[in-house]
Amino acid sequence: MDLNDLTPAELRVWEAYPTGAAVDFRGDAEQAVRASVLRALMLNGPRQDGEIPGLKVAGARITGVLDMQYGDVATYVRLSQCRFDEVPRLYGCRFRQLNLSGSELPGLDAATLRVEGVLRLTGCRFAGAVTLGGAQVAGALFMDRAEFGVPEGSAEPALRLNHAGIGEDLVAPGVRVRGRMVINDASVVASVNLDDARLENPGGTALDAETLSVGTDLHAMRLTALGRVDLRGARVPGQLNLAYARLANPDGVALRASSAVVGELWLRAAEPVEGTVNLRRAQIELLHVAPETLPSEVRLDGLTYGSLAPHVTAERRLPLLERDPDGYVPYAYEQLTASYRRVGDDYAARLVQLAKQRRLRTTRAWHGRLWGYLQDVTVGYGFRPLRALAWLLSLLAVGSIAYALHEPPPLKASEHPDFNPVFFTLDLLLPVISFGQDGAFAPKGGYQALSYALIITGWILTTTVITGITRTVSRQ
Repeated sequence: MDLNDLTPAELRVWEAYPTGAAVDFRGDAEQAVRASVLRALMLNGPRQDGEIPGLKVAGARITGVLDMQYGDVATYVRLSQCRFDEVPRLYGCRFRQLNLSGSELPGLDAATLRVEGVLRLTGCRFAGAVTLGGAQVAGALFMDRAEFGVPEGSAEPALRLNHAGIGEDLVAPGVRVRGRMVINDASVVASVNLDDARLENPGGTALDAETLSVGTDLHAMRLTALGRVDLRGARVPGQLNLAYARLANPDGVALRASSAVVGELWLRAAEPVEGTVNLRRAQIELLHVAPETLPSEVRLDGLTYGSLAPHVTAERRLPLLERDPDGYVPYAYEQLTASYRRVGDDYAARLVQLAKQRRLRTTRAWHGRLWGYLQDVTVGYGFRPLRALAWLLSLLAVGSIAYALHEPPPLKASEHPDFNPVFFTLDLLLPVISFGQDGAFAPKGGYQALSYALIITGWILTTTVITGITRTVSRQ
C-alpha cells in the first residue's frame, strides 16, 4: 500500500504496527481509519527486526467493510472502543487473538471463525445479527456486558453460536440480547456464565441451547429470560444454576429441559415461573426447586432425579404431580416416593403412594373406582393398616353388644358350647379363624341379617388388608 495515500490517522496506525504499539484515538476528534488499511496490516503488515508486530487501536471510526474472509492473521489484533460503519466479514478467518471490547458494530459475520487464543467481545454493542456459528475458540470467549439486538420482528437470531467450540469458558455475565440467542449443539470445555443476563424475545425462544455440552457448570443466577429457555438434550455435569432467575413465557413453554442430563438443577429462590416447564425424560442428580416456583403446568413423565431439595412435606409436593397435562403419570409418583425414602421419610413416601392409588382410581371404570373407594375407606390402600383394625374393633363392639343383649338360640339344644358374644362375633368377622361359635348358634330375624353383614364386611376387610400387604411387600 502506498503510504502517500494514508491519512494522518492511518499513518499513525501503520507506523505503530511493526512494534505492536498501541494507538489511542479516544479524546481526539473522531479519527477515521479505512478498513482496507487494517486489512492490509493484518495480512501483510511491515515487520521490524527484534519486534513483535500487533494491531492495537482504540477509539477509531472504521469505515468501509473489514473483509477478512478466509484470511490468516498471525499477529495480535485489538480494535477496542471503535465504531464500525459496516458489518465486518470474518467468515473462515484465523486469528491468534482477537479483541473487540467496547466497540460498536452494526453486526458481525464470523461463522467458522478460528481463534487460537481468546476472543473478547466484552462490552460490545451490536445493532444487528452476530453470526459465530461453527466458530472454534481455543481459549475463552468473553461477552460480558455485551449487547446484542436485531430489529423487532426479525427472524434472524441476535446471536448465533450454534455448533461452536469453546476451549475454555464462555463468559457472559450481564449480557443483553434482544432477539434469539442460539448456542445449540455448541461445546464448552469448561463453564458457561450467564449471571445477571437479560434475554428478551417475548413469545419466541430467548435461549436456544438444545444439545449444548458444558464441561462443568452453567451459571445463570438472576437471569431474566422473556421467552422460552430451551435446554432440550443439554449436558451439564455440574450445576445448572438458575437461582433467583425470572423465566417468563406466559403463553408457551418457559423452561424446556427434556432429555437433558444435569448434575444439579437449581431454581432456588427463583421467581414463580410464568409458562410451562418441561422436564420429561431428563436425568438430574439434584433437583433444587420449591413447589411454589413451578407453574400450573409441568411435564414430568420420565423425569429421573436422585434427590430433591428443599425437603418439604409430601402435602406440598403432591399437587405438582397433578399439573401434568399428560394426566396420570405413575413414574412421577414413583420418583417422588424414592426421593423421600432416600432421606428416610417413610411417612411422606407412604402418602405419595396413597395419592398415586387415588389418582389411578380416577382412570378406572366405575366398578374399579368403587373397589378403590372401598380399599381407601377401609385400609387406605394398605398404607393405613391401623384403619382396618379400627373398623374391626368397631364391628366387634357392635356385634358383641348386639348378641350379648339378644343371645341367638343354639342349633342343637343338647350339644353346644357356652355362648360368648365376643368370640361369636369374631367367628363372623374372621373368615380364616374359627372359635366354634358361629356353627353352634343361629341368629334370627334382624340379628341374622347382622351376622351376614359382619361376614361380608369381614371378607372385604381381610381381602383389602391382604391386597395392601401384598402391595407393600412387592415394593420392598
